[in-house]
Amino acid sequence: MTTQTLSVTLQYDKTIGRAEFGGPGFRNPVAVALGEDETMYVLNRSYDYRPDGKRITICTVDEDYVGEFARGVTTQGDGEPVAWDGALIWPTSIALDSEGNVYVADEALDRISIYTGDGEFLRKWERSGSGPGEWDHPSGLAFGKDDVLYMVDSGNNRIQKLTRDGEFISQWGSEGSGNGQFNMPWGLSLDKHGNVYVADWRNDRVQKFDSDGNFLMSFGSSGDGEGQFNRPTDVAVDPDGDIYVADWNNNRLQVFDPDGGFLTMTTGEGTLSKWGTNKLDGGNPEMWHERAIAQGIEREKEFWGPVGVACDSQGRVFVVESARSRIQIFHKQYPVFYAPGENGASGRL
Repeated sequence: MTTQTLSVTLQYDKTIGRAEFGGPGFRNPVAVALGEDETMYVLNRSYDYRPDGKRITICTVDEDYVGEFARGVTTQGDGEPVAWDGALIWPTSIALDSEGNVYVADEALDRISIYTGDGEFLRKWERSGSGPGEWDHPSGLAFGKDDVLYMVDSGNNRIQKLTRDGEFISQWGSEGSGNGQFNMPWGLSLDKHGNVYVADWRNDRVQKFDSDGNFLMSFGSSGDGEGQFNRPTDVAVDPDGDIYVADWNNNRLQVFDPDGGFLTMTTGEGTLSKWGTNKLDGGNPEMWHERAIAQGIEREKEFWGPVGVACDSQGRVFVVESARSRIQIFHKQYPVFYAPGENGASGRL
């Protein structure tokens, strides 16, 4: 008996965020980590050397503002401000260990800063270099089984495995375009089996490895067609094994099946967030009129440089947009299978 499959689709839910230097909002967010009880930790690039710039926002999926932590610095170069505990300049990625501690990579400082889930600074690792357990412009972070930390060592074109205390375990990768080689990799994610997916930024592809770094597959090429990329920045895998890629320079999110086959894409459907609405209602009524007459405001719904993506166990997909200081949330719609004659399906593919 032949069945008909309707492919995966993404249903837009809502937008979270507005551009702020403090309080409810984000400032050039680059990544999100999903915690317990609908908590979100949103990592903000903010401005390089503005000490009051927002860095890590804690909020909920329902847009309840919880707080923020970490700090910027005041001057460029070496010196006391840069050495502040918890200071960030160019944060790139954020991850939570099994105890809810927050790990943040900073490519400008070659630093991993570690905080409690409430934002209390714990410690930092600073190991610039190219040797084992050293790094150059760290970016993507993800925790696997037994709290093993996987790090994208972007400047060294490799992946490193560390304990959550920072002890070196192993590494793989080198510069190039062959299988298992990288050219400025950026984001990474793990699936439920412990396989590692890496957004190979300048090679315009995604590579998949087992937990020991053995190459399994790659997909993608340069371009703007289905399944092609223009500088993919991040990748996430849902519980079904479907793969989500932030196609940064093509301003879209693409979805692939576990074998790397193209399923669908979206260019964004953003709407004004609850925080944004509250701000306009609370003291800027003239802005409602300005928005009503603004030309081209319909483009506001579209992605502008989607840089991060994350999935949760409820089928939700979170897409981080740095330029628009927001996160768009989608729900994955699962395939429907029809037997012949059901719901009008002919049973022919």
